[in-house]
Amino acid sequence: MTGMDAPAKDDPGLTGLGTEPASDLETLLGAATRALVVEGDLQTGRRRFDAAYRIAESTGDARAMAVAALGFGGLWVHEHRTVAGSALLRSRLRHALSLLAPDSSLALRLRVRLVGETDYRAGEHAAILALLDEVRPTADPVARAEALSLAHHCVLGPDHGASRRKLSVDLVAESFRTARHSDLLMGLLWQTVDLFLDGDPHAERRLAELRDLLAEQDHLAVGFVVSAIEVMLAIRAGRLDQAETLTRACAERGAVAGDVDATVWLEGQLLTIRWYQGRVEELLPLLGDLVHSPKLSPVDNHGLAALAVAAAVAGDRRKAVGALATLCGRDLADLPRSSSWLVTMNGIVQAAHLLDDVETSARAYELLSPFGHLPMMGSLAVACFGSVQHALGVASLTTGDLDRAVEHFHAAVQQNLALAHWPAVMTSRQMLAQALARRARPDDTAAARRELVAAEEEAAALRGAGRPGDPEEKPPETEAKCARQGRKWRIGLGRRSTLVEHSIGMFHLAVLIANPGQEIRAVDLVAGLTALDGAVGRSALSEQPTLDRVAVHEYGHRLTGLRAEIADLESRDEHEDAAGARREHDWLVTQLAGAAGLGGRLRRSAEGDERARIAVGKAIRRALQRITDADPLIGEHLRHTVHTGLRCSYWPT
Repeated sequence: MTGMDAPAKDDPGLTGLGTEPASDLETLLGAATRALVVEGDLQTGRRRFDAAYRIAESTGDARAMAVAALGFGGLWVHEHRTVAGSALLRSRLRHALSLLAPDSSLALRLRVRLVGETDYRAGEHAAILALLDEVRPTADPVARAEALSLAHHCVLGPDHGASRRKLSVDLVAESFRTARHSDLLMGLLWQTVDLFLDGDPHAERRLAELRDLLAEQDHLAVGFVVSAIEVMLAIRAGRLDQAETLTRACAERGAVAGDVDATVWLEGQLLTIRWYQGRVEELLPLLGDLVHSPKLSPVDNHGLAALAVAAAVAGDRRKAVGALATLCGRDLADLPRSSSWLVTMNGIVQAAHLLDDVETSARAYELLSPFGHLPMMGSLAVACFGSVQHALGVASLTTGDLDRAVEHFHAAVQQNLALAHWPAVMTSRQMLAQALARRARPDDTAAARRELVAAEEEAAALRGAGRPGDPEEKPPETEAKCARQGRKWRIGLGRRSTLVEHSIGMFHLAVLIANPGQEIRAVDLVAGLTALDGAVGRSALSEQPTLDRVAVHEYGHRLTGLRAEIADLESRDEHEDAAGARREHDWLVTQLAGAAGLGGRLRRSAEGDERARIAVGKAIRRALQRITDADPLIGEHLRHTVHTGLRCSYWPT
């Protein structure tokens, strides 16, 4: 993921390149654009654009060089983290720019990418915003969309909420001019991130809209960020064990997308989980490696702050003091105001408190004070440590200003409640009790006791996998809902929902979900939805057709669709997906052959139970995987509550 990935021998976009460079080049650029823009496959896009650039350079095709250099940069700013990868990207951008007319649209897009890369690495944004003003009047909507997205990526610090929100709104509007689904996804993703960074109570509404769009047409890069936000929400909900499971699925999705942040985000999310579990010192070895990782952005210092905290908790004062001193440098104000700045400052405050560093605490308080209304979010809302008010309270406690500490912790409890961040609520209550006990006014002892009792009640609720007063995510006994929507199925759980492609397994799941707590024979599921009316409790299975006529019609309709799907996938050289569709096709043919007797009459079977058990189990497992890919939380719920075998059932409680 350095920007110079080794060519993949089995990449269909790189096979068949022959002796006609011009024709090959256009084909390759089209395949590269589809991978990056349509599919969100950053790694495949980089590889193909790299190959295209080399061909274009050998033939002197300046336009193709420019397109390939832009695509090689990717969707995000600073995808190329290593010195070699970053230098190669800038070299190609500059070389392509030197070959174009300065007033051309391609030249403007190259300049935007160059300025965006430079600004981001320096923790600046003035140049990219100035260039954006130059891009806005142009006639090229793609140039405007790219500039808006790259500029947004450069203003993720806490100082620029208002300008950031305007950029994301403009990008959504621009997406209807580019007619590119990816631009709409990026605009909605940035809006979602903005709302979470601002602590907006409607952030999850925008996330739900984004999920629905992804369900209609997946995009690996955007889907990876959404899955990371899901991890953050699971942590805020206090489902720490579930969140840890989700981190692995999220990291795997990031690796598939080829996102350089996949490993970094995984480690950041594990850090958040261990922090609220009181086990942060366990991560010392991992954090020691993280701070020196070339995958970290140059404006990201959260790893060093976490190392200082973990070392202080573990009693390694020397390592903690050294890490904190490195962060402070000449002045804490010199740290770049990136998307990880608030999380980094929280780590600095926590480490300074553990080390009794009054001077650092006072300076951190001064710098954090303007942002007391915000949550401490990391990167694209992939980690959250609760309200900034909590960090301000800790800093005040360290400096000995107990009145101010009590005030901030009171505010932290309220803001964390508003965020539905239950582990942070509990932690803020505990610190509020500590501040009250130290202040020791006449009423403070009783108040401290009340906060500790409330904190313990919340801790008990979290241990019991529930949490008080949460209307958004219901306890585990929530029942799923499943309904046909056109050619897809909508699966819902509480206020969550996602769309999944039709399949035989979804057909079976819909029946089980509609009959919670009832055991239904696998052979009855195979017989189709109509045959299930009154099927539960029948004893004479030999009297039932293996497939009823409704099911036969449904299977036949699916076969027709599969044949067209296989032909289309093979025409686009998507052999793996075609093979999967062919396996389903062959299975359906077998089922229909087994169901039909002489003259096409439905065959009755007394020995079909075992065959039905295997077929239904396989179909349901495939459907569950599709649901998990679309929404891991709903998928996990169904994996734990749907049971298959000779008898199948759905037990939501």
